[in-house]
Amino acid sequence: MEAVEIARQLVNERYPQARAAWLGGSVARGTATATSDLDVTVLLPGPPAPLRESLRYADWPVELFVHTEESLDHYCEKDRQRRQPSMMRLIGETIILLDTDGSGAAFQAGGNAQLLAGPPPLPPQDIDMLRYKITDLLEDLIGADSNDVRTVVASVLWQDAATLLLTGAGHWSGTGKGLLRELANYDATQTTDYATALPAAVRAATTGDPKALIATTDTILNLYGGRLFDGYRLSGD
Repeated sequence: MEAVEIARQLVNERYPQARAAWLGGSVARGTATATSDLDVTVLLPGPPAPLRESLRYADWPVELFVHTEESLDHYCEKDRQRRQPSMMRLIGETIILLDTDGSGAAFQAGGNAQLLAGPPPLPPQDIDMLRYKITDLLEDLIGADSNDVRTVVASVLWQDAATLLLTGAGHWSGTGKGLLRELANYDATQTTDYATALPAAVRAATTGDPKALIATTDTILNLYGGRLFDGYRLSGD
């Protein structure tokens, strides 16, 4: 609650003209750590929005995302097309800090509705491209002659495999720890354990045992037709 009040005070001080504001991220989810920041999104009637700013306030690192209605709609659609719902989560999965005209609740509901609707389907050619990339990475992992090479390859392979799993199934994706959270969300609905199996397999691969990562990756590939090399063709524009 202290973090919520600090975020609200920040908005009131810096943007007295704000129509609405939301606190999202790990603080809103209840998963904050010692290094977490305050993810604050602010809705303004016009300039200086849109802008993004990083700052420190009351001993908290803060990420400020300042928008108009038009820029919120723009970035939500941009995230929908790339299948990574950053903006939708920043306004949907939040604590409302300020709501002067009902727009805070309306945009929060809209963000959650978009999250539930999911991303657009992944085109078949994009699925094949991911299969091809993952197949190539698997061959690199199998043929690696040092743990340094295994570490570098595994760090990329798990992310591409997770992206294929999620986007191929019509689920949201992400990057870094956001990708791991999306995997955990997928596991919760599918009774799978990829969010723990893939990191564990990466750790094993970096110490010289890539078998689990190869097997888990092949399990994902087989959901979409298996490894792809022979006959793959990509035409230019």
